[in-house]
Amino acid sequence: MKGASDGGIFIPHNEKRFPGYDTESKSLDADVLQKYIVGGHVAEYMESLEEEDDERFKKQFSTYLASDIGSADIEEIYTSAYEKIRENPEFVATEKDVEKWKAESKKDRSTKLNRAQRKERVAEKIKLYKAGKTAGGDDEDDE
Repeated sequence: MKGASDGGIFIPHNEKRFPGYDTESKSLDADVLQKYIVGGHVAEYMESLEEEDDERFKKQFSTYLASDIGSADIEEIYTSAYEKIRENPEFVATEKDVEKWKAESKKDRSTKLNRAQRKERVAEKIKLYKAGKTAGGDDEDDE
């Protein structure tokens, strides 16, 4: 919310919603807020997870590890990203393979059946059910 608000999007908000706001003293700690803005909380989580559960750490931060990014590098990455945004804040759309995205989204969808196909499918199921029931009924009589 803070980033969107700073970026110029009007979002009705109050500083009470930001990290670092102390409800008792009713003041905002700018250092804590700055730490969150530059990803300090992510770096702390990385460090604690690495110490506590190395397997989960490797699973959760696998892309970071593959790119050789440690918890000490997070703040630098965020800061450089903010600098690049300030240099050129205009949105530039990237080239995307639209056909690939369409194929990927349709991959797991089943095709819709028309009425005749649905009736045929139901008739086939009924036929299989009756065949199974009569065969099962014969087996029960033998016992």
